[in-house]
Amino acid sequence: MSKAARIDVHQHLLPPEFLEALERHGMSAWAPAAWSEDGALKMMDEHEIATGVLSLSTPGPHMGDDSEGRVLARQINERLADLVARKSDRFGMFASVPLPDIDGSLEAIRHAYDDLSTDGVVLMASSKGTYLGDAAFDPVMAELDRRSAVVFVHPTMLAGAPAAGVHPVLADFLLDTTRAAISMVLRGIPRRFPNLKIILSHAGGFLPYAAYRVSNIAGVIYSEVDSAAVLDDLASFYFDTALSSSPTALPSLLKFARPGHVLYGSDWPYCMGRTVTFFTDHLDRYADLDEVGHAAINRNSAEVLLPRLAKA
Repeated sequence: MSKAARIDVHQHLLPPEFLEALERHGMSAWAPAAWSEDGALKMMDEHEIATGVLSLSTPGPHMGDDSEGRVLARQINERLADLVARKSDRFGMFASVPLPDIDGSLEAIRHAYDDLSTDGVVLMASSKGTYLGDAAFDPVMAELDRRSAVVFVHPTMLAGAPAAGVHPVLADFLLDTTRAAISMVLRGIPRRFPNLKIILSHAGGFLPYAAYRVSNIAGVIYSEVDSAAVLDDLASFYFDTALSSSPTALPSLLKFARPGHVLYGSDWPYCMGRTVTFFTDHLDRYADLDEVGHAAINRNSAEVLLPRLAKA
């Protein structure tokens, strides 16, 4: 199968409503160069990506005010749906929800699925230090489970000040995703909501490397926890390759993830073209994957999760 068939499950857009909200909240530094449809298509053609599934990145639509978050989520989701309607072969969408606003999130899910035919949703890994496994978020997880949703988990800023001289994207984002995964497993999210298909960004942060440590020590710390069950549930997640198909990260990811649970991701435009090229080229050259394995990561596994994108 040609690499030109890639489905990119980790690609972002930066709509004007989002950029304006970031500026209002003094967070403009979190937005890279301006996004454009033509720029996205150019990058995709250069990297043999057939379809990019677009989502909003950190901090998501909720920046502290429930009313603003609800409006922003709706505006962004409707803009995304219009783009997908025009370019259904080139773009998909993960709709945004304004967590930690539960009622607003439930309405955003309803609108995204019932009115916009979304391909899934994107959830920030945490909301001011509260992670996705928290009981407060159970109504949202239950509704997504009812809809057999694909849930794309993206990291955001950790609660508290970042380490001096260490930009949050270097390590904090990886920890945020790892914490979210552990939080969900320890609270039984994969077992209580088995219809969810959860994709962890950036190869799950530190998870593939640390999974055996996490599962064994959790069984010691928490008397009610079964280490083998924890390990099995950690392996139930899906993982994208954004910034992670490197000579050191990719072997760990492929050793840990279940067959069919690794998906191609670019993280554009937060990752500029040369960074996308670096990781994509290494994935293409990875000799321990046969043709079937490459095809699974590039497209076939994503087709199972996102059947609308499957080739006829």
